[in-house]
Amino acid sequence: MKFDDKIKELKIKLPEAKPPVGNYVATKVIGKMLFVSGQISVDKDGQLIKGKVGKDLDTEAGYNAAKRCALSIIAQVKKACDNDLSKVKSCIKLTGFVNSTDEFTDQPKVINGASDLIATVFGNSGMHARAAVSTNSLPLGVSVEVDAIFELN
Repeated sequence: MKFDDKIKELKIKLPEAKPPVGNYVATKVIGKMLFVSGQISVDKDGQLIKGKVGKDLDTEAGYNAAKRCALSIIAQVKKACDNDLSKVKSCIKLTGFVNSTDEFTDQPKVINGASDLIATVFGNSGMHARAAVSTNSLPLGVSVEVDAIFELN
């Protein structure tokens, strides 16, 4: 099944691929590698998902915030591939950052939100290496940020 067809089948609405807000690019292609800059947690209405996981958000809310990051990653990949996801060979790696309390230790469960969505959309091609890291703060106070590396055909 084509990745675009899978998105339609799942009734996923991708957000707009936003331009960067600093001195960097949203995506960069080097050879057959596509690097996607960190995508922050933004809800379906365009509002930032803010707060510390373990205090302001529980693990499930963090999972959903990470899922929103993955939607933005897919939108950026699609834009970088001229709206043609068939150019994607595989997802190589995700790195997830969780704005969490010192006591919170379920960062992997939070970042599963991004991993699960990427694997659902891209199937076996979506299986990736990953890091799930805790941090004491993220830009604009968001709860989760995820970046990605993809291999292109």
